[in-house]
Amino acid sequence: MPRRPRISLPGVPLHLIQRGNNRQACFFDEQDYLFYLDWLEEYSLISGCTIHAYVLMTNHVHLLLTPESAGSAGVLMKRLGQRYVQYINRTYRRSGTLWEGRYRSCMTQEEEYVLGCYRYIELNPVRAGIVEHPAEYRWSSFRINAQCETSSLIRPHDTYLALGIDQETRATHYRELFRYQLELGLIDEIRSSTNGNYALGSPMFQEQVADMLGRRVTPGQSGRPKKESETPPV
Repeated sequence: MPRRPRISLPGVPLHLIQRGNNRQACFFDEQDYLFYLDWLEEYSLISGCTIHAYVLMTNHVHLLLTPESAGSAGVLMKRLGQRYVQYINRTYRRSGTLWEGRYRSCMTQEEEYVLGCYRYIELNPVRAGIVEHPAEYRWSSFRINAQCETSSLIRPHDTYLALGIDQETRATHYRELFRYQLELGLIDEIRSSTNGNYALGSPMFQEQVADMLGRRVTPGQSGRPKKESETPPV
C-alpha cells in the first residue's frame, strides 16, 4: 500500500514526531542533545521553519513549527536527520539507521489547538514519569516559553504572543496553563492526527484544508466507496 503523502501548507503550524528505530534510544549523552539542538537551529533557518516548541526524549523528538513553504518541514527533517545520524555513527562507532522511517506530522489549527500542542510537547517528560514538573526537564522548550530563559532557537507563535503585552506577562499566563492536566480527549486527538498525518482542529478547519489540498485530511472509512447508482437492499 502506498504511503499517504504528508499534508502541509505555508504558514500553518505543524506538530512533528520522529522516533528512534524500533523505539530504541537516539540520545545517549548530554553532547548528543546539544548537537541536535544546534543543528535544529541551523537547518530551521536554512529551510524556512520557525520553531515554537520542542522536547527531546531518549528515543523520540517532538517539534511544533511553522513552515515557510509546503516543503520546508521535509527539508528540515531530512537534513537534520542525516546530519545527526552521521554524528551518532561517528561518535559511537556504529552504522546503519537510527530513525524509524519517516517522521509523522499533523497540520494544527490555531487558537486552542496550537497552545494544546505546546503543552502536549512540553508535558511529555511528565507523562513519561521522568519528572514531576516540566521545568525539571532540561531538554524541552518549557523553560524558554514559561520561565523566560534566553534562546535563539525558539520564536513564539502568534497564539503565544496573544497571551500578554510583554514577555513576563506571556510567561505568567503560559505557566497558568500547566496548572491543569491536558484533557485526555485532546491528547487522543493530537496522537491520532499526528500518527495518521491528518489535520488537527475543528471540522471547519479540516474541511478548509481538504478543499485547499484536494484530498482527505481526516480518517475515512475503509472499503470501496458506494456508487451513487447503488441502492440499499430492501
